[in-house]
Amino acid sequence: MDEKALDLMRGMMEAFGPSGFEREVSAMAKSYMGPYADEVVADKLGSVTFVARGSQDRPRVLITGHVDEVGFIISSVTDEGFLTFNPLGGWWSQVLLGQRVVIRTNKGDISGVIAAKPPHILPPEERKKLVELKQMFIDIGATSREEAEGTGVKIGDPVVPWSPFSLVMGGGVAMGKAFDDRIGAFILMEAIRRIKEGVIAHPNTVYGAATVQEEVGLRGAQTIAHVVDPDVALVLEVDIAGDVPGIKPHEAPTRMGKGPALLTFDRSMIPNQPLKELVIEVARGAQIPLQLSQMYGGGTDAGRIHMSRAGCPTVVISVPTRHIHSHVGLLSLKDVENAVRLVIELIKRLDAETVEGFTAL
Repeated sequence: MDEKALDLMRGMMEAFGPSGFEREVSAMAKSYMGPYADEVVADKLGSVTFVARGSQDRPRVLITGHVDEVGFIISSVTDEGFLTFNPLGGWWSQVLLGQRVVIRTNKGDISGVIAAKPPHILPPEERKKLVELKQMFIDIGATSREEAEGTGVKIGDPVVPWSPFSLVMGGGVAMGKAFDDRIGAFILMEAIRRIKEGVIAHPNTVYGAATVQEEVGLRGAQTIAHVVDPDVALVLEVDIAGDVPGIKPHEAPTRMGKGPALLTFDRSMIPNQPLKELVIEVARGAQIPLQLSQMYGGGTDAGRIHMSRAGCPTVVISVPTRHIHSHVGLLSLKDVENAVRLVIELIKRLDAETVEGFTAL
């Protein structure tokens, strides 16, 4: 992965973009993809799609990665100058206390920290209880409502974790926020860039979509699938890496650094089986490591795309990632590179006859 790609990855992960507020990230992606996209297609919800034309108009291959991140939205400013908030996306309250955040106001960004009533003044029985999100607040250092509102903050302002991007373990592991799922958008952008720079032939038209509002209900996937009308779809996501203490193999079978994963089942979609088998075959033939995964308790953009219009054969290819939906995640750059390679190899194979075979009886 060259420096241009790593700079893009850093910029995308550090950008501000919770669900419903993705414009900064979408604009960054659009600017970067300008030299590589034959056309840019957008819907009215905010998803942006980069078109790479091959030798045929169809099949249309939709490849998606959502650019929204889990975050928060300000729900009130108290008389004492503290900010209450609601979640944008799923958060486990235990990962929040003591973490720094950035609030975007009409006067600029301000910093804060998520806090709650200190344990020093709690009775022993209350200290043992988990602190719920509704008991937390954001402290920006203000001492009154007037002082807080003077910074520009108001109800409805978005909030994201403060978490600088960095490379660790000799540069082979990335650490930061928003891997879920800007890493998916990064992979599709990198795949299209390499196809264009390498003049790689493909018998289809690729639509690489940076989708919005996935974390609040897969909303951008629904609208962009309607616009594109795809014949087949590859959804690029993160997977829960099961190589941390306390996780059993059947709960999360993938491991960081062992290759991208193919999702065989989740609560939002059972993948098209011939397409699933093609992914396995292509990975094997290209000597790309591939892990098989399941996730009973989650869903992806594929949940909406595979039911779009008359239906669309769809699979999810993911990067095993530790500690998703928190301030700091970790993933292997080797897994990201292999995911890019796999996507390119699949694009080369998805001709009309192959795609028609996914639904033939």
